[in-house]
Amino acid sequence: MAREFGRSQRVASEMQKELATILQREVHDPRIGFVTINEVVLSKDLAVAKIYVTVLNADEAGKQTNVVALNEISPFIRHELAKRMRLRHISELHFYYDFSFDTGMRVAELLHEIDGDTQADDGASAETTAQDD
Repeated sequence: MAREFGRSQRVASEMQKELATILQREVHDPRIGFVTINEVVLSKDLAVAKIYVTVLNADEAGKQTNVVALNEISPFIRHELAKRMRLRHISELHFYYDFSFDTGMRVAELLHEIDGDTQADDGASAETTAQDD
């Protein structure tokens, strides 16, 4: 019977939960703001973990500062992760900013603008139809 998810996906899911807890409770670096772990992607041999994060209430420079700070303290985070997860080897952690949230917000804004323009056009055409009668 085949498993629904592979080992790397199961470990990535557990790693995401533990990383969120570690960032919330153990990391007291003032450079790091409100960071959310969006996704953890592990290599097949579990040696490298790409961790995609978003930072709330930060400008572009603040986002990059947070990612740099996370990469600088990744040995500490990896050590804490090793205490919590029962694995022989803990993955090397690489943090990246996840632009999908920003892209989604931009698409939502554009759709809202289009919807507003469409409603304004419908209102204008309704007025001209009423004036023609």
